[in-house]
Amino acid sequence: MLAASGGMGKILPLGAPIAQNPLSVGAADSEATVVLGGSGFLGAHAVSMALRRADIDHPVVSVSRGPGEGPLFGRHRSQPHFERADARDPDALLAALEGWRPARVINCLALARGADCEEDPLLASLLNAQVPGLLARWCGRNGARLVHVSTDLVFGDAPPPAPGGFREQDAPAPISAYGATKAAGERAVLAACPRAIVVRLPLLYGASGGRELGASDSFLGAVERGDVPRLFSDEWRTPLLVEDAASALLELAWGAGSGLLHVGGPDRVSRIQLGLALLIARGLEPGDAEARVSAARRADAALDPPRPEDTSLDSSRARVVLRTRLRGLREGAARACAP
Repeated sequence: MLAASGGMGKILPLGAPIAQNPLSVGAADSEATVVLGGSGFLGAHAVSMALRRADIDHPVVSVSRGPGEGPLFGRHRSQPHFERADARDPDALLAALEGWRPARVINCLALARGADCEEDPLLASLLNAQVPGLLARWCGRNGARLVHVSTDLVFGDAPPPAPGGFREQDAPAPISAYGATKAAGERAVLAACPRAIVVRLPLLYGASGGRELGASDSFLGAVERGDVPRLFSDEWRTPLLVEDAASALLELAWGAGSGLLHVGGPDRVSRIQLGLALLIARGLEPGDAEARVSAARRADAALDPPRPEDTSLDSSRARVVLRTRLRGLREGAARACAP
């Protein structure tokens, strides 16, 4: 196990509500919203959501490493501004923030592929832990609202202690380099900027603009190519439609809560249940859907890097504090597979 040091369960007192404290340090120079990692799967949806509620006086800035600008989803009233900055050069990210002096920063940046984190743990530590700490210090000094994206994979060494899934006060116990570095990033963010909010998200699915990103487009693309994906019947998640995740991030960016918040879907399902739900939403009959996938058990596979059996999130607190509706799998799959 790659353990995360420190008492993450102490960031929020047991049973405490999300704090509603206004920022008191510094003041942003503009009403801009900056989305770091804005061309990624989640980031592109966050940019699109921000454009729906921002006007000409509230610019939306998408910061990403590559030249691609990322797709936009839905109707929006304006175009985003694009900044190119490589997170491997933290000074470039800080320069982008200094240039815009935003009121809100949504950090979707991460080295998220598990194999990449195992192969280059130093880079994983830089992108997933050190850079978030630097961003948090900048936001704390300059009065910017920080929403930092984390993951359910900070858990996994043991099953959830409660039937509803892991709660915010449960101590992380990751089993992968990705989970360990993301847990370290959570600690760095909240130590440097206590008024930030860290949002743990689950497996995300939904439209990726034809890029085969996320749990649904990558899976459906493989099926369309004639592959028969092997899906585990004993690996459990609380998947969430990416649009709902982005909407929650934007709501929190305009809010004042702080600490940790779990934002997952309401349904605890296995990987094969997720795949079948997507195929049925795509129009296949249940029997035909079952013929397009191969059921497997974790014990029969050599998982490298390791993957947790169950990282289900208890998102009951989010359902209280958020206006965003976190759709269940049946409705979310229909949305993800809509033409």
